[in-house]
Amino acid sequence: MSNSDDDRTADESSGDGYTGDDVITHAHGAGGGQMTDLIEDMAVSRFADSEADVGLAALDDGSVQPIDDDHSVVVTTDSHVVTPLFFRGGDIGRLAISGTVNDLAMMGATDPLALTSSLIIEAGTPQSTVERVTESMRETCAEAGATVTTGDTKVMGSDEIDTLAINTTGVAVVPTGGHVPDAGLSVGDKLIVSGTIGDHGISLLSEREGFDFGGGLASDVQPVNDLVRAAMDAGEVTAMKDPTRGGLATVLNEMADKAGVGIDLDEPAIPVSGPVSSAGEVLGIEPFDVACEGVVAMGVASDDAEAVLEALRDNPKGEDAAIVGEVVEEHTGQVVLDTGFGRRYLTPPEGEQLPRIC
Repeated sequence: MSNSDDDRTADESSGDGYTGDDVITHAHGAGGGQMTDLIEDMAVSRFADSEADVGLAALDDGSVQPIDDDHSVVVTTDSHVVTPLFFRGGDIGRLAISGTVNDLAMMGATDPLALTSSLIIEAGTPQSTVERVTESMRETCAEAGATVTTGDTKVMGSDEIDTLAINTTGVAVVPTGGHVPDAGLSVGDKLIVSGTIGDHGISLLSEREGFDFGGGLASDVQPVNDLVRAAMDAGEVTAMKDPTRGGLATVLNEMADKAGVGIDLDEPAIPVSGPVSSAGEVLGIEPFDVACEGVVAMGVASDDAEAVLEALRDNPKGEDAAIVGEVVEEHTGQVVLDTGFGRRYLTPPEGEQLPRIC
């Protein structure tokens, strides 16, 4: 038969003949509203998680599942594609380990129990490239107090994948009720950002395109579980997100929406490096919309904000930390940015401004 089930499956899997809403686009992986809609339509609607304290429907950085009366297991997974594989400040291996360790930390799980790693490699890739990546993964694990305990390797044909992709999964155990949900903001909480924003995305873009914005611009990719641990020891952290895809604008809007609160931000207080600020002006990109890979956005109980800020700044990874805003009752589910000259809504970016950066 010329129109067999097999023929239709092949057409569908390749996207041939499909347009508009029928196909996956880069925007579906950009961390914004289209990605959320895709996950809800394709995954959340199909997988029940009624036994989880934090399940798939929460769309948090990981899941939290009780394992006995006193403990819960936290699980997160992430896939990593980046161009180039090696960039100023890091590489895909450091990105993979940091990203998964950080997602655990955003759930309040700062002591990873185990990581998995799966490599999907293009045939023809030099072995030295893979060795360099895996050595970077080992070094980053040592920095984070983590280890890879199992994994998988697949090799695909030339041009079936662009050099290398990595999937990592992380597992940790927390005391029952000890996790930190991203929906935990309350009116009066202070918003703290642990470092300068936009460094990772702007650095990769400038490297790809040959731009030079000076100032030693480099990715901020790093594990921040030690930073989060210090913050949690210093005071009550009510909610956390790492502003990766979609940047600070996306994660703060998500946090406000989930908690049913508003957020007021003080733009002059938000740490942005000189090179990132310059690049944003030249390229027409807001630093708020650009991915970070070594920064935490957290809500903190008002009375504890100064103590948490001091704890963050005592760590070299948090030396640029700042209190940047407050949780309010007004404009529920939205973020308002005070620019110093006026106020405007800070909305998540639409589409994908910088593809293949994490």
